[in-house]
Amino acid sequence: MSTLPARRTPDGQALPPSQLPPLLTVRGLQRQVGARRLFDIAELAFPRAAVVVLTGVNGAGKSTLLRMVAGLERAPGASVAWTGADGTPRNAALDPLPAALRQRIAYLHQHPYLFRTSVRENIAYGLKARGMPDDEVRRRVGAALGWAGITHVQDTAPECLSGGEVQRVALARAKVLEPDLLLLDEPTSSLDGHAREQVIGLVQDLAAEGRSVVMVCHDRELINLPGVVRWKLGDGRLDTRHP
Repeated sequence: MSTLPARRTPDGQALPPSQLPPLLTVRGLQRQVGARRLFDIAELAFPRAAVVVLTGVNGAGKSTLLRMVAGLERAPGASVAWTGADGTPRNAALDPLPAALRQRIAYLHQHPYLFRTSVRENIAYGLKARGMPDDEVRRRVGAALGWAGITHVQDTAPECLSGGEVQRVALARAKVLEPDLLLLDEPTSSLDGHAREQVIGLVQDLAAEGRSVVMVCHDRELINLPGVVRWKLGDGRLDTRHP
C-alpha cells in the first residue's frame, strides 16, 4: 500500500479524505459461528485519512472483523484490493494477509501485551525485527516516546505501568512503524479521567497525520469527535452510513 499523490480540485485545492479513493477494499468477509452467521459483508472500503468508530452490541463480531482484516484470524474466501507502491491496482486473497499490506496495518488489542523488557525496548521491537539501522531505531523510538508522553518511563518494566501508560506504550509501538491503517479494539475501555483524555488526544493526533484509524468503540466522546465516520455492526450486517 502506498500514499497516493495528493488529489486536487480544478482550482488546485487538495481533495478532502471523503473524496479520495479507499485505502483498501475488502470483499466477501464472512464469519459463521455454528449455525449463526455472525456477519456477511460483500464489500467494505476503508477510507483514507479518517477516523472510523465501529459500534454494535456485544457479540456482534466487531473485534473479529478487525482481527480478520489485520490477518490475525482466518478469512477464507475474502479478498482485498489496494494500490501498490508503483500506483498499480492490486488484488489478492485476504487470507493470508498479503506481505505488501502486512507492514502497513497495525492492530492494537483491547488489553495490549507488552514484552517483559523496558518500555523503550517494547517500542523498538518492531523496528528491529524489520532490520532497521540502530541510529534510525533510536531516532524513531525517541520521537514516539515524546509523542506519547512516556519518556519518563522509558526504562520501566511493563508490569510497573498504569493502565493508561500501557495503552500509550501500545499506541507508540504501533505509531513508530508508520502504518497507514490502525485498527484499535476499545482503546479507552479500561481508562478514566486524565488517562482516557490522553489516549483520545493521541488518536486525534494519528488522524491529523493522515493515517486511517478504525476503532471498536463504545466511548461517547470518541464517537462524537468532529469528523468521525460511524459504522454499526448488527444482525449480521455492517451499516457504513450510520448517522
